[in-house]
Amino acid sequence: MLLPEIIFYLLTLIAEILGTVGGFGSSVFFVPMAGYFYDFHAVLGLTAFYHLFSNISKIVLFFKGIDKRIFLWIGLPSILMVIIGAYFSRFLSGGIGDLVLGVFLFGFSLFLLLKPSFVFKQTAGNSIFGGALSGLTAGLLGTGGAVRGLTLASFDIPKATFLATSALIDFGVDGSRFVVYYLQDYITKDMLFKAPALLLISFVGTYIGKKALQRISQESFRKIALWLILGIGLASIVRYLVGS
Repeated sequence: MLLPEIIFYLLTLIAEILGTVGGFGSSVFFVPMAGYFYDFHAVLGLTAFYHLFSNISKIVLFFKGIDKRIFLWIGLPSILMVIIGAYFSRFLSGGIGDLVLGVFLFGFSLFLLLKPSFVFKQTAGNSIFGGALSGLTAGLLGTGGAVRGLTLASFDIPKATFLATSALIDFGVDGSRFVVYYLQDYITKDMLFKAPALLLISFVGTYIGKKALQRISQESFRKIALWLILGIGLASIVRYLVGS
């Protein structure tokens, strides 16, 4: 039992570093990775639980970069729609949930690799739509950071502002879906025992990611992150097809 736990925590640390530097948030890596250790609904609960720590660490380390205007345009629709997505997640079974997640990650990353310059135009309507879509996918599939990252990119903001504002939005999103997941029994007692380790990992991973951002071009790493997301999505699809 000890070795799987060590592997899980190590992969969680890697997901946090990649999510920080890539700008997508750790859940885009954490959710499919955790799927190898837990069932679909447990992964959703664990992600909301862990992501609260992850967001707190980013808010603390990048606090000065928060943009309140962007939070209102993108964050509020995200928080509203994540509640709806979290509620309807109960109708997804484990296998179908993994397949939908895999198709989403594969398709979205492939699109961004083929259209690297694509961003939402900076309008109120697009901001609200992007925020709502990211919240819906976060609640339904466990991850919406890629959509939110694409929406935030349209504002052409500095890295620190990007990460801090995204983390603040995510904090509201995760707090909302945490309540819904808890009411639907996705949050289990054994997750509470993981809290100290996950809190430590979130701060260490975010700190390492922050330092890496000072040495690595965000655009270069974004491409690496997209290829990783594409591979994760493909692996999720293959796992479903093999297991069905």
